[in-house]
Amino acid sequence: MPIHICSTCVTSYPETPEPPRHCRICEDERQYVPPGGQAWTTPERLGRGHVNAWRQLEAGLFELHTWPQFGIGQRALLLRTAGGNILWDCLALLDDATEALIRALGGLRAIAISHPHYYTCMQDWAHRFDCPVHLHAADSEWIMHPDPAVRPWQGETLDIADGVTLLRLGGHFAGGTVLHWADGAEGRGAILSGDIVQVAADLNRVSFLWSYPNMMPLSGTTVRRIADTLAAWKFDRIYGAFPGRQVLSGGAQAVERSAARYVELLNGDQA
Repeated sequence: MPIHICSTCVTSYPETPEPPRHCRICEDERQYVPPGGQAWTTPERLGRGHVNAWRQLEAGLFELHTWPQFGIGQRALLLRTAGGNILWDCLALLDDATEALIRALGGLRAIAISHPHYYTCMQDWAHRFDCPVHLHAADSEWIMHPDPAVRPWQGETLDIADGVTLLRLGGHFAGGTVLHWADGAEGRGAILSGDIVQVAADLNRVSFLWSYPNMMPLSGTTVRRIADTLAAWKFDRIYGAFPGRQVLSGGAQAVERSAARYVELLNGDQA
């Protein structure tokens, strides 16, 4: 029996003869059910019409992006470290070419995921590369395809390799996580942020939302807490959830400036 993948949010569900009637992720207010109704695919059907494109973003960091766009359209990031490779966020498509390229680069030590919208087919990636998946325990209720390879973690930080730390920021989801890479940006530090700190169309800005498709804001208190948490970490670059969305320099200042303006606007200061 095949697993079933939601064509809208790309969440995978366990093997069943027929697809589920509902996608719990899409029915949450942070996502949506499209006007035409819930649609599903399988890994086999997805692989027949899509491929994963690759791009090197800097030394030690690669982008993977499914083309043509599928679902939300996020990218995954492959981070190379002396202790092994880490996949940040996940894609539904794991084809033979992607597996061959990752194995040629040394396989995977671990997978880490920012929030439930990018859980996708995490269990399949974990099995293929014999590695664990790290996601925050506060979001465990959103695991639609439970698997022993998935290892929820608790607390505010988790070191998963030398110089690689997961930071729980919350916001978009209670367990919303970013990855701090100390050696990124030529040693100035980088944040891999997913949707938790969203790089905006103006690449000198970031933003924060409860629901991106439904444009529902976070509270000023939550945004201020996220910015204050990041202020304790050294970073100059931010790699966001989507291709082309990265703050290449001044990332820490962009977070502080953007958070301050966000709070001002929520408080009614339109000047």
